[in-house]
Amino acid sequence: MTKIILASQSPRRQELLTEMGVVFDVMPSDFDEQLDDAREPADVAEELAVGKAMAVAKEFPSAIVIGADTIVTINGKQLEKPTSPENAVELLTLLAGKTHEVTTGLAVISLNEGIHLVDSDTTKVTFKPYNEQAIRAYVATGDPMDKAGAYGIQSGAAPLIAKYDGRYDTVVGLTTSNLAEMLSMIGIYASPIDAV
Repeated sequence: MTKIILASQSPRRQELLTEMGVVFDVMPSDFDEQLDDAREPADVAEELAVGKAMAVAKEFPSAIVIGADTIVTINGKQLEKPTSPENAVELLTLLAGKTHEVTTGLAVISLNEGIHLVDSDTTKVTFKPYNEQAIRAYVATGDPMDKAGAYGIQSGAAPLIAKYDGRYDTVVGLTTSNLAEMLSMIGIYASPIDAV
């Protein structure tokens, strides 16, 4: 059986892939992520997903490698993961009371099999007009620090979110319906997860 590798150390992506019924190994990618406000977030997210998957595929050419990248964009600006708690406060202040977009890019690559599948999905998320006290209380939990845009919809940020329009798992970081379709193209059955 072909080895499947997830090129991500994200616990959320690992949970979603496990829930899809996929048996996989984890091999975090050392690919250097660079955002680019001059380009469409979908193009950047797909390129970064491919970069992450390709870095691992070169080490394991016979494996099927899954790469993913999630970008939060507001007013044309792509947001990084926060560099410090204060930076997390700045990012969450920027999002307060506004609608932004979350784009997740996916790549499924196997060098030996000649597989190179790429896709992406975007969900709109609207935050409540929360105050600085609410932001600081959330940042103090440590939850925002490893997440694009400084929040996790599936964890502590839920009370800050008014609504979302699109797929929940895209915001979490792995669009399971798209990934299930991509895997089915190469003969791997995986079950997409319904939105929470």
